[in-house]
Amino acid sequence: MAETRKFILTVDSTCDMPEALLQEHDVPVISMSYTLDGETYPDSEGHSLAPKEFYDRVRAGSMPMTAQVTSEQAKDFFRPLVESGSDVLHIAFSSALSGSCASAMYAAQELSQAGGPQIRVVDSLCASMGEGLLLHYAVQLRDEGKTLEEAVQWLEDNKLHLCHNFTVDDLKHLHRGGRVSRTSAIVGTLLGIKPVLHVDDAGRLIPLSKVRGRRAALDTLVSNMQMQVGRFVNEVVYISHGDCLADAEYVRDQVREKLGIKKFLLNPIGPVIGTHSGPGTVALFFLGEKR
Repeated sequence: MAETRKFILTVDSTCDMPEALLQEHDVPVISMSYTLDGETYPDSEGHSLAPKEFYDRVRAGSMPMTAQVTSEQAKDFFRPLVESGSDVLHIAFSSALSGSCASAMYAAQELSQAGGPQIRVVDSLCASMGEGLLLHYAVQLRDEGKTLEEAVQWLEDNKLHLCHNFTVDDLKHLHRGGRVSRTSAIVGTLLGIKPVLHVDDAGRLIPLSKVRGRRAALDTLVSNMQMQVGRFVNEVVYISHGDCLADAEYVRDQVREKLGIKKFLLNPIGPVIGTHSGPGTVALFFLGEKR
């Protein structure tokens, strides 16, 4: 009986996962980059600005910009992995939000070898720790001894059950990204309107509703989750935040109380995602019937 060839899991830095956890599970990360106040940084822990400094500078008026991974950067990242003789399963940031997925797919076509190591790219249609939670399940599949194709199939079959509910504290960052009009951003800010958004089946950021007040927006994240979970059992729920840990902890406590879930992972939103969502974002990720 032929031995199953092991595969390496890789992911984009936009997964917003703790570096220690990625290292623990042997998951190499390809970093996007961002520019702030004229200086360019890789989106990687230890080489990037600390989340607190990044968000403080954004609050003070600095406007960062992000850059996607190029096909050449993707090839440089994947090449030593396939040269080691291993297959690669790459979980990519949503293709609706970045061209990095297309770059990874192009590199995979160039480097995959007939009869030899293969690179498979899954368009996660996820963002931030939604991508990270999909990675969590991929790590389990790998460690259970699933083949590359079995793991890819599971991810494709289940990625649209990876629900993303989030709210932002300041509408101007969504306006910069074209998510809300300038008028809506100004009026909404004056009236204390907080949008509740999600990532849809095409991997796009879509407004769901608007509520007045921060606490109401956080509560809506949880009530939406209650409606979405359905038959799915969540062994763990992920929550990411734009330098607002207390709000993330409030959402965690509400999910624990209302749904009985006991295991959570909270982590800051990294600079690349944070450029477009801004300080004060809280995002909730879990498995559910539909997004």
